[in-house]
Amino acid sequence: RQLFEASFQLSFFVVLIIALMLPPLNKISDRLLRHDPLLPDDLLPYWRRALTTLLRMLSRYVALSLAAWAGSIPLSALYFHLFSPVSPLANIVAVPLGTLALMSNLGSLVCGHWLPWATGLFNHSAWFFMVAMKWVSEIFTKIPGAFFYVPEPSWLTIGIYYAILVGAWTGWLFAPARRLWSTAILILIAAFYFWRWEQSRAEIQLTVLPLNGGHAVFVDAAGRKNDWLVNCGNESAAEFTLKPFLRAQGVNKIRRLVLTGSDLQNIGGTDSLNEHFGIGELITGPVQFRSGAYHKIVTEFENPPASKFSWWGEASDEPSPNNSPARGDARPTDKPDVPSRHKILNRGDRAGCWQVLHPGAGDNFARSDDAALVLLGNFNGTRVLLLSDLGRAGQSALLARTNELRADIVIAGLPDGGEPLCDALLDAVQPKVIVIADSEFPATRRASRELKDRLAQKKIPVIYTRDSGAVTILVKRNSWQLRTMDARKGE
Repeated sequence: RQLFEASFQLSFFVVLIIALMLPPLNKISDRLLRHDPLLPDDLLPYWRRALTTLLRMLSRYVALSLAAWAGSIPLSALYFHLFSPVSPLANIVAVPLGTLALMSNLGSLVCGHWLPWATGLFNHSAWFFMVAMKWVSEIFTKIPGAFFYVPEPSWLTIGIYYAILVGAWTGWLFAPARRLWSTAILILIAAFYFWRWEQSRAEIQLTVLPLNGGHAVFVDAAGRKNDWLVNCGNESAAEFTLKPFLRAQGVNKIRRLVLTGSDLQNIGGTDSLNEHFGIGELITGPVQFRSGAYHKIVTEFENPPASKFSWWGEASDEPSPNNSPARGDARPTDKPDVPSRHKILNRGDRAGCWQVLHPGAGDNFARSDDAALVLLGNFNGTRVLLLSDLGRAGQSALLARTNELRADIVIAGLPDGGEPLCDALLDAVQPKVIVIADSEFPATRRASRELKDRLAQKKIPVIYTRDSGAVTILVKRNSWQLRTMDARKGE
């Protein structure tokens, strides 16, 4: 069973790559640091011998850190979705600290009860070195570009990576008898991955995530600049479900977040996502909801960051006026010219592959669900309709305003009052698949038996996320595939 554990695989492959890479790297560093072979060591100045010894020791640590980093790259991406280019540099400091901590623990074990004062000293030393190692690691993570979240590589990619690494550092891959064949194989591998990359550029993946009564739709387009996130669930769902999911997709920054309504079950996690990822642009509809939480979120994205303040008693280039505030009072300086990160979309507007169908700027509904933002996406010829939690009055208004509602896939949540997808709306959309974003808890967010019976009569495949879990839609050129967590597929 240990063969399938991340710790065993990391330990094995890291030690294997260290064993293969370290001797050649040490030989290279020794060659670079070697002095004139005809000059005896005794004739070298003392400072030069000391410097050479120090540089040789440092090069050993660098080579060890580089080998360990190379051996862990694909497995770190597989299990932790992380790639850290500063790891070799951080290990140069962290590994000696870890070694000193282990030495201190060994000293404590040797001294035991017969020399208690030394045992206590060693224990405190081990604690100090462990805290120092943790502090060093945290400092390196704050360097810009210190780490990136990356998508999970396939086992084929991992196998090819280790095969090339082992073959190259053992010398087997580029032996004279195999050099021609090895070069040809490497070219074929590079051509295969280039072809796969070209194919993936035309693919768009939509994922519907049920989030504790709300739901989110993540659109993973070619290139991270084209990604969209529609809704984010409440704070708990964003922290424990959506955040790990986005990191597993290799998302380091949320370019656009669309809030379709004001329900906390769909928008409550906005602040959490902005803290962990940073949200480039917040997109909402034109309706001014009465929700205080909604207004708070929108205001944060409309206003620039907090202004700079100056306090009396601190250095300041401005002269002190006679009617200056008391010591300790804050006085704002000029606000920086920072553009608003909030964008409003009205009915008829287009943004990327999306077209806004509802609501309009002058709409005024009694229920907030009736003013939910409705988006129609066209992805390589596949039309996807996002209805959010649109209520019955909103559905009627949508039908009265447009005749272009046909879509291959329709995704709808559950409004607080009434049911989604009335019969007239279904007849206008004519979908091939319906995805109902309901959930087990709370009970009010479960699709009712009446809704299930009514949709079953339409003879259209219906997927309920309460039963199937997350739904993934992979859109290719003029075709699409749908799969769920319970292994159902469709196209």
